[in-house]
This record gives sequence, C-alpha cells and structure tokens, in this order.
Amino acid sequence: MSIPDRTLLEWLEEPSTERGLHFADVRDAWTFRSYAELAGLTLRTAEALRRRGVRRDDVVVIVQRSSPGFVAGLFGAMAAGATPCSIAPPFAFQRADDYDKHVSHLFATAAPALTVCDEDSLDHVAKITANLGLPAPVVFGELIDGVAPAPRPYPPAESALLQFTSGSSGFSRGVRISGAALRANVTAMRRWLDWSPELPGIAWLPVHHDMGLIGCLMNIITTGCDGWMMQPEDFIRSPLRYLRCISEQRVGLAAMPNFGLAYILRRVKPADLEGLRFDSLRSVILGAERIDPQVLEALEELLGPHGFDRRALLPAYGGAECTLAATGLPLGEGWTARAPESGAAGSPADARIVGCGRPLEGVGISVVDDDGAPLPDGAVGEILVSGTSLASGYVGDAGTASGTSIGAETLRTGDAGFLHDGQLFVVGRLGDGLKVHGRMVFAESLEARLHELGVPERRVAVLLGVRDGAPTGAVVLENARPGWKRAAHEVLSDALTDARLLAVDVPRGGLAVTSSGKPRRRVMWKALTEGTLPGTTGPLIAD
Repeated sequence: MSIPDRTLLEWLEEPSTERGLHFADVRDAWTFRSYAELAGLTLRTAEALRRRGVRRDDVVVIVQRSSPGFVAGLFGAMAAGATPCSIAPPFAFQRADDYDKHVSHLFATAAPALTVCDEDSLDHVAKITANLGLPAPVVFGELIDGVAPAPRPYPPAESALLQFTSGSSGFSRGVRISGAALRANVTAMRRWLDWSPELPGIAWLPVHHDMGLIGCLMNIITTGCDGWMMQPEDFIRSPLRYLRCISEQRVGLAAMPNFGLAYILRRVKPADLEGLRFDSLRSVILGAERIDPQVLEALEELLGPHGFDRRALLPAYGGAECTLAATGLPLGEGWTARAPESGAAGSPADARIVGCGRPLEGVGISVVDDDGAPLPDGAVGEILVSGTSLASGYVGDAGTASGTSIGAETLRTGDAGFLHDGQLFVVGRLGDGLKVHGRMVFAESLEARLHELGVPERRVAVLLGVRDGAPTGAVVLENARPGWKRAAHEVLSDALTDARLLAVDVPRGGLAVTSSGKPRRRVMWKALTEGTLPGTTGPLIAD
C-alpha cells in the first residue's frame, strides 16, 4: 500500500468525527476527543494567538502535559504561522532548582513572543519569564476563551518547530526544524512503519521530548489513526494498564526507550497477563538510549506466550538535529546484535550491540575516520547523517561540548558506530570514551555490562577521560547497594587495564541526568576534574 505524503496541517481540512485521541484520566478510563473537535480547538487557538499579537515566525512556547490543550497549542501555533516549542512542565523534574536552571536557559534561547501553559505550571513559569523579561505566560483556557476559530491556517513560519537537544553534554541546544524537514521525517517514519489510519497507536512518552512529540503524537495525528495517550506517570504507576490497552484496543504501534521495556519487566509478572493478547502489536519503536539485548529477550519471553512477535521490536537511531529518526529496522526483519570487527572497545558488552536498522527514506548514513574518510563494514568511526530531514541550524549559542554539528548538507553526530550489511550499530558518544592500547572503550558499553550484572539503569554512570595526566575511569553510583562496586571493579578493571579507577558515591537524586533520564556524563566529568562533583570520591575497590 502506498503511504501518501501529507502536510502537517492537512488533518485540519476534513477531520474525522469517528477517530481521534483517547486521553487517560485519573480513573481506569479514557476521555475521547475526535479529530473534528481537536481541529476546531486548534483553529480557535490559531486565531487567539494572532489576537494576542503573535505574528509569522514568532516562537510560541508550550508548557503543558499531553492533553487536548497541548495538541491545540502545538498545531495552533503552526496554524497561526508561528513556531511552536514544547518545554517540560515543572513535574518533569524532581527538584525545583534543577527545573529553574534548566528551563531558564531554554526560555532565554527560545525568546518566545508568548508562552501558553496549564494552570499547574502558571506560577512557576511566570517567575521564570519575569526574571528573563519575557511576556507573562497565559493559561490555555484563558487564551481561547470567547475566540471563534480562524477560517483557515495562516501562512506557515519558516521554522515549523523549535526543539531542544537532550543536554547530556551540557546545556540543551535549540534546533530549528523547517516545515519541509519535519514533513519529510514524519512521512519517512510513516512509510517505514507502513502506518495507516486503521492502525491505532499508543504513547506515554512526554511531549517535551522529540520521541514523544514527533515519533508518537505528530505521527498519530497526521496519520489520522486512533491514539491512546497516557501521561508518563500513568505508565510508571501501572505499566499493566498500558499493556491492557494494547490488548483490548488492538493497538498496532508503540514507542519507548529501553528503560521502558525494563520497567515493564520489573513490574509485570506472567500471571498478570492472563487473557491478554499482543498479536496486534506490529511495531515497537526503540530509541533514545542504548538497547539492552537481554531486555529484548526477556520481553519476548514475557509476552511471547500471548501472541507477541519478536519482529515487532524495531530499534531506531536519530536525534534532534535529524528532526527525529534517521534509521529504523524494517518491518519483519527481526533485531540482531553483533560486535564491531575493528577499532572496538575491549568490553564484553561490545559483543551485544543491537543494530538500529537502516536509513529511512531520504536519509544517508556513513561512518568515517578522524580524517573524514569512509570506513569499511565493522570498523568503528563517527556517524554522519545527510538528507532531507536535517535541521536548519541552531538557535543562539550552539556550543561545542557535545561534538555534534550541523553542516550545509551533513550532520556530524558525535556518535561512534559501525555499519554491517547496510545496518547501523551505535557504540556510544565519541566524547564519552577512552583509548586503551589503541582501542576505544566507550562508557555506554561499560554501563551496559554493569546492567547485565545487576546494577539498575539510572543508578549508575561511567565517566572516562584523562584526569591529572592519567587515563581515568570513574563509576558514579547512586545510593549504592552491596555488590555494585564489586561488579564495577570487575567491568572497569577488565576493560581499562592500567587506567586509574575511581568510585563516586552519591545519594538518591545525585546522579546528573537530562529531563529524559540520560546521564550527563561530560557534565559530571567536568565537575569531577574540578573537584565539584557531589558525593564521596575514592579508589574503586571491590566491596
């Protein structure tokens, strides 16, 4: 079946009254909003924004949870000819001071003409905008009160979206996405997944994250299928509810990082799944972080007796500068894991790198050496991306810490990987590695090995570099349990041989992570070298 290329706002023209979005409520029930209702709300928002003085190419920041108001704010800003930018609400951060520091930078970079938020976020966001001298935020309900819908969308902005990188290497960077790039990426994903309106999707990822925003929400809406929308805390509270919805509603598409699958495995037991079926689930997009093959195997074991097909697991690779997706495993191929053939880290975990699929339509992938020369299959180098989905550029100070840069036609990702038979295998960040006896060791590989040995994700980070003139590996353990240091000593001493090994004990919440939970390794490394990393630092000795 041919999957058509649709504009981002085409769904507003003849919206369905039968299909739409189903939002999880506080009870074990769902609130339905048809696409016809959402279209009317979107055009009301577009007109309301124009009446508030928003003009073409202005930035409109949206600070809301996944909701009808968020949908209308996002697409309403586009329909007003403005550039929407989704920023996390305060609930996404454990500590208010972390939120203020992070979000103040985002607001300063975005410089919005208007900020639209929900009532729960208003007071907090108002303080931030006031400190920066930006216009005061407006609650969504007040924005559209008494406003009739615009008859049609206004001329589109040059940039269809302003989104931010994860900030794992420091401050998040603003990335401008053109309408052509966003349309090309959404269309490429739809064709990759063979996604049609008859195939329902489900999402729990936050809409301030590109995987939740573009990979889930935008794809669901522009495709015109039924979408079942949960908040992140809904999923955390009850992953079984998520699985029940997939079974009962015959959901075909889902997406999440590796930690989401691992969380399901921790919380859901085989007996909980009695009577459920997962044979409708044909695509589970996996991205945003390194994928653990043991988790994939365990998920197959849990859901397989209920009709789940392992070929539904679709690892993918991309990033904010790619709009979202650059590669994805084709339907029906089945995931594989392998080791690089040369230039690889010495960690046992490298034998289990999960492939992230093949380039999507309109995307080019290459792996090059330090001089930019293409490398043969199996050789580790820097991943370069080209094609129609690349971002237009950065907003404000692009910075250099991440190692990622957008050229005229090519994105230098700062990621290390290798190709095998046209499939991409991602090893880790180039700035998060250490050369040992001529071979690169990557922090992500060591962390993956620690997870295999029982150290939970999001409780450990490995930092690699040269400190005081000596090659150094440091393991940061959050609220360490017995046996964790023994596992860390085993893994690091084996992979790093003569390097100096350190352990940093931090309390709960002491591990520096991004809003999506990725470890901010280079931020922590910088603090370690400056002596400002919180916690207790000492030699890594097996406990």
